[in-house]
Amino acid sequence: MYVKIMSASVLGVEGRFIEVEVNICSGLPQVSVVGLPDSAVRESVERVRAAIQNGGMKFPMDRITINLAPADLRKEGSAFDLAIAAGILCASGQVDASLLEDTLFIGELSLNGTVRNVPGVLPMTELARSAGIRRIIVPRSAVAEASLLPGIEVFGISSLAEWIHGFVDEEDIALRGGSIGSSSKTGPQSIRYSPGSRTTENDLDLSDVVGQEQGKRALLIAASGMHNLLFVGPPGTGKTMLCRRLPTLMPQLDEEEALAVTKIFSVCGKLSQSTSGLIRDRSFRAPHHTISAAGLIGGGSIPRPGEVTLAHHGILFLDEMPEFSRVCLEALRQPLEDREVTIGRARGVCRFPARFMLAASMNPCPCGFYGGSVSDRPCTCTPTAIARYRARMSGPLADRLDLQVELPRQAVKPSNEAQMTSAQAREIVMDAVERQKSRYARHGILWNSQLQGPLLKKHAKLNSDAEMLLHQVYEQLGLSFRAHDRILKMSRTIADLAGREPILAEDVAEAISYRCLDQVME
Repeated sequence: MYVKIMSASVLGVEGRFIEVEVNICSGLPQVSVVGLPDSAVRESVERVRAAIQNGGMKFPMDRITINLAPADLRKEGSAFDLAIAAGILCASGQVDASLLEDTLFIGELSLNGTVRNVPGVLPMTELARSAGIRRIIVPRSAVAEASLLPGIEVFGISSLAEWIHGFVDEEDIALRGGSIGSSSKTGPQSIRYSPGSRTTENDLDLSDVVGQEQGKRALLIAASGMHNLLFVGPPGTGKTMLCRRLPTLMPQLDEEEALAVTKIFSVCGKLSQSTSGLIRDRSFRAPHHTISAAGLIGGGSIPRPGEVTLAHHGILFLDEMPEFSRVCLEALRQPLEDREVTIGRARGVCRFPARFMLAASMNPCPCGFYGGSVSDRPCTCTPTAIARYRARMSGPLADRLDLQVELPRQAVKPSNEAQMTSAQAREIVMDAVERQKSRYARHGILWNSQLQGPLLKKHAKLNSDAEMLLHQVYEQLGLSFRAHDRILKMSRTIADLAGREPILAEDVAEAISYRCLDQVME
């Protein structure tokens, strides 16, 4: 007998339908799995066999052929276990296959029949909903995650036997004109989840940073326009403190952004079972400088998202940026420009979203005290060591950093006067963000940093004084076209923070003042 069961897998960060076809015919007892399965999929036969037998059902002693379609797509992981078991039970006549129409199965089986969670339940659920599938059966521990999306019935089961004696028996009673058992009956339950805001234990506040007003101003500009940011200064000047407070200044994710970010964390298996809604807070990823290029950008024989993708719509913070390997730093150039990561392998090409803000810090030299005043601690680095240290970050990468801000050591401890709080700063940022939303409502972008081509010319027009100033600086510092455009985008954000539409010469002058690396190179 032949039967087809619907399942799904994840390609990149998007769901992909997999049809599990099971055919049972007379012959020597043998199970064949075809359709480019990997080791985990081939081993599913033994897990399914034991789960069916330990669940009180019979594993057929016939020739069983299992095909995973489309056959030209590599199948990885254990998410097909539940679908394979359902297909075998239906093809052997132990379950009525008509009860499983319009149903998607996701889950891994243990030897005793327990159904375990698998990564990527959310994107697979989104795929099922968009295709009009009425019902999805998932591990009970994944119900909260799958129920984040309305418009589809989500049934959670904890074991294979529970599915047989709960969902299948109830469906059979309903088809015969009876009534389904009471809600107190043990078995799968359809659980609805209303999306909410994820709570975080974040006690950081901008008021913790005393002084460094220029650094705080740079944070406001970066948070308002999603501009890349680099702080340069000696140790202990507050570079890391400022960067770690960036998320407290930024608005929460909207519906589309929240769904995209939650899907990424689902694929990476980083959603907790107590998830109470889509992720609303922007990610702040701070990898250690010993991270590999594959860990930062993504990769592997089976491509997986890296830190740049986990920072999608959020912040990627590189503390002591020159300490990262040059391979890692140069690999950032393409994601910063294209806002996505493309990883090609012999098995196919995967694309991961990577629209993030890069925030970084660095010392002026290996010891950290180069360029200080007479009263400061003297630098002990040789010119060769300083040149080698700065060369770890190439010119093309530095060119992609919008704000390059020097933070000097504070010679005198500031007074205990009231400092700007994160809540106050967020109000300023939100005003600028709302102006951008209104301006770009018909263009499909949200931030000034996304302006390109005709949109940049249209919305970042300069008056004659501002244009003359930018032209002079462009010639004197030998700026690139990329740096020229990034100054324009920053000027647009600075004008938005001031609450005005026209960009003045003072806005351009402030934007230029944040390009300290260009000035040093000159």
